[in-house]
Amino acid sequence: NKKLKSRQHKESASFAAAFKGLYVLITSERHVIVHVIIMALVIVAGFILNISNIEWLVLCLTFGLVICFEAINTAIEKLCDTLHPDYNPSIGKVKDIAAGAVLFAAILAVVIGCIIFIPKIL
Repeated sequence: NKKLKSRQHKESASFAAAFKGLYVLITSERHVIVHVIIMALVIVAGFILNISNIEWLVLCLTFGLVICFEAINTAIEKLCDTLHPDYNPSIGKVKDIAAGAVLFAAILAVVIGCIIFIPKIL
């Protein structure tokens, strides 16, 4: 019983840390704030244009993909800056690759948005 309570406390602490990380990400990272604003606009457009359940599902997955890549990119950048605050070409490549992953996800999100919304607008 004591082990179970200890494990539950650790799991609760893990969830609390995860929510704290998500809060910090959304409130302090400029790019994430931009993504969240765009997501809000897309959600409004989705309601106005009455998109289907499948289209909502695709958009939600796309939102999650972009935010997850942005979170991973931010974590990599902060870790790299902490471990090696001075410029280092290898660290620069790592950070560029992580940023490239975010860019790819964002481009994919725009393409998906165009596929869903352009036919409804036209």
